[in-house]
Amino acid sequence: MTADLGVLWLATPSLAADLRPSSAQLLWITDIYGFLTASTLVIMGTLGDRLGRRRLLMAGSAGFLLASLLAAYAPNAGTLITARALLGVAGAAVLPSTLALISHMFTDARQRATAIAMWVTALSVGLAIGPIVGGVLLAAWWWGSVFLIGLPVMLIALVTAPVLLPEYRDPRPGRLDLMSVALFLLAVLPLVYGVKSLAAHGPTAEAAAAFVLGSVFTALFVRRQNALTTPLLDLRLFRNRTFTGALLTLLLGMAALNGVEYLIPQYLQAVAGQSPLEAGVWLLPGAAGLIAGSQLTPALARRVRPAYVLVGGLLVSLTGYAAIALASGVVVASLALAVIMFGAAPISVLGTAMAVGAAPPEKAGAAAATGQTAYDLGLALGIAVTGSAAVAVYRSGIPADAPAAARDSLGAASAVADENLLALARDSFTTALQSASALSAVFALVTAALVLTLLRAVPRIGSDSP
Repeated sequence: MTADLGVLWLATPSLAADLRPSSAQLLWITDIYGFLTASTLVIMGTLGDRLGRRRLLMAGSAGFLLASLLAAYAPNAGTLITARALLGVAGAAVLPSTLALISHMFTDARQRATAIAMWVTALSVGLAIGPIVGGVLLAAWWWGSVFLIGLPVMLIALVTAPVLLPEYRDPRPGRLDLMSVALFLLAVLPLVYGVKSLAAHGPTAEAAAAFVLGSVFTALFVRRQNALTTPLLDLRLFRNRTFTGALLTLLLGMAALNGVEYLIPQYLQAVAGQSPLEAGVWLLPGAAGLIAGSQLTPALARRVRPAYVLVGGLLVSLTGYAAIALASGVVVASLALAVIMFGAAPISVLGTAMAVGAAPPEKAGAAAATGQTAYDLGLALGIAVTGSAAVAVYRSGIPADAPAAARDSLGAASAVADENLLALARDSFTTALQSASALSAVFALVTAALVLTLLRAVPRIGSDSP
């Protein structure tokens, strides 16, 4: 499923030429998936606890398959936006179901951590091969072919799940409160929109209004959950120090990572002149670092407390941030990203494992979904904060009398027939990337302090004592 995520950027030029979407439609094509995934994860996780996690996994896989076909053969921009929205909802059904099933199948803490590490590795492999496979498909076929990458995997899931996976649900699920579902969507959708709007346009009245609206409905949602006997989201989970600490670690740790991760592909293509396929190859070391770190994490956490593994990884990632902040070039960016991803890997593995492990078995789906929501919001937060700072740094390096488009982005500056301005824009983008890396390092340090404060007492994996 994650193989689909990295290919849309590669297909955007050709689909834009074919479907001719407006600028607003193009923005929704790229963003609607994340909006719907982040906004429905908790709802889907709770549904899995109530209806059955294997059943929801299969429903999500079938939905993803059908929505992928709709996206691949979309005749217009409106249809593609609808298909991307359906893909987001289907993805939200699949992710927490897989994590909750892992929690149910592997009750031993050591085995569960290893299984989650394999889960993170699978996601990493998908992200790594997506751009490369997408580049090959785009070279031979039409833009819609990139949406067909996940079809074989979803077909395999539909065929093998009834045979290989057990079914599990909450034995006393209670009634599903539809008002809670509505309030949750009204709370999360504006917040996600506000974060993404902040990333794209900086502080605006529109973003502020979205945050206010989301905050109001969040308060109403919390009030209703506290009044229900069987709430949609059991807020008592947040009373657990480990659960709350794990969520904050996922949120801030992913914010640190994505503050740089999303800028590097742009640097490789717009500054270093790499083709999409070449940029995908240079990003492979980053995926390799994430895979290696994910596989090493469970073994380390069996020997020392998870908090120290997390802090050690964050300190390793600091060297990668420092390398980008102090130097430039394709090799530096590629190798530094590998170091950053290696150091950030324990966050995905241990943060997820602790969040799921801190919840009772019947709430594992909701806990997994809440952890994944924190993960996704952290990625969006990283873009919002460091992205806004990077844009400010970039614009400060462009002359005030330059064309407005050139001040907006490096891509727009590339269309201006002025070699001096283009060189200046590339230098400004490099400086912006370096500034974003320094800001990500601050996020990493804050995350390390939070881990030592909230999670230091968590015992080694598979041990009840230090």
